[in-house]
Amino acid sequence: MSRKKKVHAEEHENHERWLVSYADFITLLFAFFVVLYSVSRVDNKKMQQAVQSIQWAMHYGGTGGTGALPIFDGPISNGGGPALTSGTMAPQEAKARAIEMLRKKLEKRIRPFLMERNAKTTVSVAVEGRRLTVRLAATEFFDPGQAALRPQSLSVLDAIAMELVPLERTLRVEGHTDETPLEGGRYRNNWDLSAARAATVVTYLEAAHHARPELLQAVGLGSAHPLSTEDTPEARERNRRVELVIELQPDDELLNSGME
Repeated sequence: MSRKKKVHAEEHENHERWLVSYADFITLLFAFFVVLYSVSRVDNKKMQQAVQSIQWAMHYGGTGGTGALPIFDGPISNGGGPALTSGTMAPQEAKARAIEMLRKKLEKRIRPFLMERNAKTTVSVAVEGRRLTVRLAATEFFDPGQAALRPQSLSVLDAIAMELVPLERTLRVEGHTDETPLEGGRYRNNWDLSAARAATVVTYLEAAHHARPELLQAVGLGSAHPLSTEDTPEARERNRRVELVIELQPDDELLNSGME
């Protein structure tokens, strides 16, 4: 009788082992759903900051030294640099990234309005430090020796204004010519012509896009600031231009927004 009771007890113990596996399964299933929930609520901003910090550490060199916040000052290097201790981009890199994003956004806006054959020469966007310059080829926007905007060029100027005017920043319009003297016509010299073209663009921005006049500046620079000093038709055509310039201050929120 005692042997039968012992066998019965062992059989009863074996039947309850499935509870252990079942409990493990439930625990793993719970952990799986917790992970899914966590992934669905990732802070994209913090994730991006972490990615940028890792990229900097792996591909960029700084000048801050060990134990100090690195100062990003330019090109990609072959070696790595120390990771950012704060988990965010260096201030200079963040500001450069912010204005570069503005440049790309502007180029994307005007791209549909430009023909592929002359897109690069008609309008170009350049960034130098905190200075954003939109360069318009005068031969595409004005008739020779004239300051009236060509009707077919207005759509491009509208696209540019839709990005720059809402920024509510000082916008300086600079007129430039080549060194070829003017002969006859309405304007006495290149100074008058460049100033008149800059004033025409400023007037259009105020009238058509309601740009605040206190934020607009028109400057005629004649041939004093050429892009090329070569004595060729191509160089002279490049020098004939109108530039829309925005210079951001170091504490401008547009730059600081890239650091958040």
